[in-house]
Amino acid sequence: MSDTLSLFRQKYPDMHLQTREMNTREQLAPLSEGALDLGLMRNTPLPESLHHEVILHEPLMAMIPRVFPLSQKPVVTLAELAKEPFVFFDPHVGTGLYDDILGMMRRYHLTPVITQEVGEAMTIIGLVAAGLGVSILPASFKKVQLNEMCWVPIAEDDAVSEMWLVWSAHHEPSQAALRFRQQLIQAVRNA
Repeated sequence: MSDTLSLFRQKYPDMHLQTREMNTREQLAPLSEGALDLGLMRNTPLPESLHHEVILHEPLMAMIPRVFPLSQKPVVTLAELAKEPFVFFDPHVGTGLYDDILGMMRRYHLTPVITQEVGEAMTIIGLVAAGLGVSILPASFKKVQLNEMCWVPIAEDDAVSEMWLVWSAHHEPSQAALRFRQQLIQAVRNA
């Protein structure tokens, strides 16, 4: 994504892209109304007023405090993670990862014991490092390395999250957004 933004700036130096950090729920209405040209979100049910393209299939990784015996394993299962205290997103925050990860666990008839609920992924990482429990996040967060915790692959093949580029089906995007969308989709297809 950062490479695509950088290339876009080089190719179109006079075009301005305004970026805002918003969770999935916060993006839906502005996208549908045409107030927001493009959105990035994890796979989530979308209204018919929105179109999307998958731009990334990303493995999910377990985060485990090093003091937990599970941290010594090269790979963990969802069943093993569900037995540990679980640090996760607050359901009211509106991240697509909340439904994505809990839905995956339900498919395996698992219900994690959520002991801490927070709004941000970085807070989850900090609480796992503090030893308050385990969690699951996309592999892109693995860039955050803390001595007190480790990232462990998940055994289940479907432990994957998708990143979507989303736009309105009924509102014409700005020229900058249209060009950026084309460039990002092309970059994904060429990857």
